[in-house]
Amino acid sequence: MQIGLTLPVQNMNIFSTRSSGFNCNGSSAVNAWSRNNVNVSCSSVKTISTTKITRKHLSSLEKLLHKDSDLSSLEEVNVVEDEKIATQKSAQENKGRGLLEALNLSRIWPESKAAEEVSPRQLIRLKRMLSKTGEYSPRNNLGSKWREYHGSNNWSGLLDPLDENLRREMVRYGEFIQAAYHCFHSNPATSASEAPVDCHVAVPDKAYKVTKNLYATASVGLPKWVDNVAPDLAWITQRSSCLGYVAVCQDQREIARMGRRDIVIALRGTATCLEWAENMRDVLVQMPDEEANKGDANGVQSISKVECGFLSLYKSTSGPQMPSLSESVVSEIQRLVEMYKGENLSITITGHSLGAAMALLVADELSSSSAANMPPIAVFSFGGPRVGNRGFANRLNSKNVKVLRIVNSQDVITRVPGMFVNEKLDKKLRDSGTAANVLNILDNNMPWAYSHVGTELRVDTKMSPFLKPDADVACCHDLEAYLHLVDGFLASNCPFRSNAKRSLVKLLDEQNANVKKLYTNKANALTLKLNPQREILQMSSCLPSPSS
Repeated sequence: MQIGLTLPVQNMNIFSTRSSGFNCNGSSAVNAWSRNNVNVSCSSVKTISTTKITRKHLSSLEKLLHKDSDLSSLEEVNVVEDEKIATQKSAQENKGRGLLEALNLSRIWPESKAAEEVSPRQLIRLKRMLSKTGEYSPRNNLGSKWREYHGSNNWSGLLDPLDENLRREMVRYGEFIQAAYHCFHSNPATSASEAPVDCHVAVPDKAYKVTKNLYATASVGLPKWVDNVAPDLAWITQRSSCLGYVAVCQDQREIARMGRRDIVIALRGTATCLEWAENMRDVLVQMPDEEANKGDANGVQSISKVECGFLSLYKSTSGPQMPSLSESVVSEIQRLVEMYKGENLSITITGHSLGAAMALLVADELSSSSAANMPPIAVFSFGGPRVGNRGFANRLNSKNVKVLRIVNSQDVITRVPGMFVNEKLDKKLRDSGTAANVLNILDNNMPWAYSHVGTELRVDTKMSPFLKPDADVACCHDLEAYLHLVDGFLASNCPFRSNAKRSLVKLLDEQNANVKKLYTNKANALTLKLNPQREILQMSSCLPSPSS
């Protein structure tokens, strides 16, 4: 506070300040200051009067300063008390923290602790993998090696570690299956009395053109009163439905890249009640055209058998307007082979779940076709169940049909139907020759002696840093989860690859409950709106999931 603000302006020349402050201890500092520093001229009454007024102002100022001094002392006391309280509170917090650390609660709730521990690098990676556009890289030229990628050597040397070109091809064929699912769900209803109308298929690769929709018919049916109760859900109980499609590569650049013109048969999994009913008919039945074949390396004859429900769904028809899946696919492939006669051709059959089972039956019939110069046939199956017995597996091998089964270790569908047996032990016993005859007799006579076909690529949900290790059955069997695991697979002894680039948008949308809380929380924090339809309909000349 400056004195000049209190004193009248006209009297400022009377005072001279010797010090810049006041001493408020004990006696009046203002009186002492007045005696030593105020020179009063008594020659004028006006000056005396002015001096009295000035003293009055100084007296008021002294009272004000004493009041401020008391408040300052009180504030100092309060600060000291606050510091004591804060010290005691801090000591209690440290004591509590020590107790929590001793309990080591992070082991009890590791996920809650991990949810806060996201490094900037992990956050950037999550943003990239949640991107709607994704990241792409040009497809490599397969050229003269296309037969190896198509399974001519049973994919020897390409699976463990996984070849980057083969990874791209597997993901690409998996997306063909997703298009088959989307085609069905966009228009599931099928009339039983009319010829089927071709459904639009949003093929993920613009180089391919759909030439035919494929329909399958169940041999079982439900009472008519079921449709009367829920007429809006009649498609669930309908006997015939679109199971997939046939597409052929038409782009010359893509043909040159792949080294041949590729014909794709894509088949979806179970979607209707009657398809589920056919899945449950798990007794083995003999193939219609079956004759005892030479069997395995020991020369023991075996009879080819397949699941009753699968064969029924493959062969059944609902009339001349709805041919069976068998008739439709064979006639269309024969037509395309004749159309492109003289070119390098390949037939790739890809399916998921029920579609994987149908793919094996399609491959078996096409390889038995009377058409001359039938192209090489390969099957890429995702989450496929067992289809037949060992005799059926031997039959496909003898026809040079190449099968690559992508299997999730946590997927129970790949272990049914049939008895839960250790297939590695079974193979060891057969190769040793000591129990081969007994096992073959069991294969030919037991109604549930199933066996897998082809070469296996095994992935695992627990290897994904994004999925919960205890993900449910639906997640472990989900096609998008399969493509996610294939995208991240490097080798059986390696963790999930850090440069995986397949978008997580569709996986989060379909399996949100099975994605780790760490990533679902951060995805919500990033406020990214999921749009899986854009992922499905996206067309690009480049492939997702590059490793470079």
